[in-house]
Formats: sequence, C-alpha cells, structure tokens
Amino acid sequence: MRSPVSPTPEAPRARRTRRTPALIAAVLSAGLLLAACGTDDAAKAPHHGGTSSAATPTATPSTTATPASGTGTSSGTAAPGPFNDADVMFAQMMIPHHRQALEMAGLADGRAEDPEIKKLVAAIERAQDPEIRKMRDWLREWGEPESAPMDHGSGHGMSGMMTEQQMKRLAAAKGKAFDRLFAQLMIAHHDGAVEMARQERRDGRNATAKRLADDVVRTQSAEVAELRRILGRL
Repeated sequence: MRSPVSPTPEAPRARRTRRTPALIAAVLSAGLLLAACGTDDAAKAPHHGGTSSAATPTATPSTTATPASGTGTSSGTAAPGPFNDADVMFAQMMIPHHRQALEMAGLADGRAEDPEIKKLVAAIERAQDPEIRKMRDWLREWGEPESAPMDHGSGHGMSGMMTEQQMKRLAAAKGKAFDRLFAQLMIAHHDGAVEMARQERRDGRNATAKRLADDVVRTQSAEVAELRRILGRL
C-alpha cells in the first residue's frame, strides 16, 4: 500500500504572489522620484551651451568715455580734436569779455559823434558777436559750463574789464566826451583781450581755439592802434 503523497504547500507561493505587486509599485515609485529629482537638478543647473530666457542680462560697458573736466577730445564740428583746461578757460572768460565790449559799443548809439569811432563800433559788433556764438558752441561740445566756476576766479581775473562805475560814466557821456572816453576804455579793454588771447596761444591745445586767439590778437591789436590814433586828434 502506497503512502499518501503530501500536498505541495500553497501558503509560501501565495505570500510571494502577494508581495510581487507591492515590489513593482515600489520600484516604479523610486524610478519616478529619481526622474523628478533629475529634472529639478537640470533646471537649477547653469546652461553652458545656450542662452536661458531667465538668465540675468550682462551689462554692456559704454564705449564713449566722458573726459575729465577741461581735458579730453571732441568729435564735434565746432572745435574738434583735443582740448585742455586753458582752452576751456579761454572760452569761459572771453565770452563775458566780448559781451562787455558789445555793451560798450551799444552805448555809442545816440552818443558817439566821431565818424571813425562809429565805424570802429560797427567793426566790433560784427566781429565779437559771432565769436561769442562760436565759443559757446565749443563749450557745449566739450561738456563744459559757459561760466567759469567760482574757484577759478582766484588768479584768473579778466584783464581789461570795466567796472560798473566806468560803464555808468560812459553811458552818461555824449558827443566828443563820449568819443574820448570810449577810446580810452576800449583801448584798455582790447589790451586785456589780447593778453588773454596770447595766454591761450601759449597754453591752449585745441587748434580751433588757438586760431581764434590768433584772430583776437591780430584784429584787436590793430583796433588799439586805430583808437590811439583817433584819441590823439580828439
């Protein structure tokens, strides 16, 4: 008589069957987690081969340098090329100097009597008003103020400038008295301008400014000689 065959136990197989779905789920979960982490790290990592839309823009340095006050190079058309402090000072001081000459010339209307004085007045007005406009253009191109800073007044006085009292005396004069006083004051005024222009020729750097200085020396020296001659016969 054969011994009965023991049945194959089912419990361990059932346990293995129940564990399999759980294991698969765990593996899938781990894979998804790793994938998510990789994506997150890639987003945080810097891009070396392309341009990211979220990248912070890099500032581009300016290629136009601003020169220090009174020194530099102008690319404009009024007074191109290099310039220095002497050029700037020449323009800043000659502008008000010319303006006073025009103010003195303006007083001749209705006061001057001598034809040669009147002719000289017209010549001053024709020359110095355009020169003021030129010098203002220079300063604008150079990025400099039209008026000299207050601290430049020390040691840089404008030679030949009339005082307020002298201007009042000239305004009060008429006829030959005006002609004589105008000649005397304008000689001193022109001498001051010539002195300033000679300093610009010596110390300046800008070619345009130095050419104007040459013109001032030439024309105003000639006018001084003419005024002296007129004054000798008045």
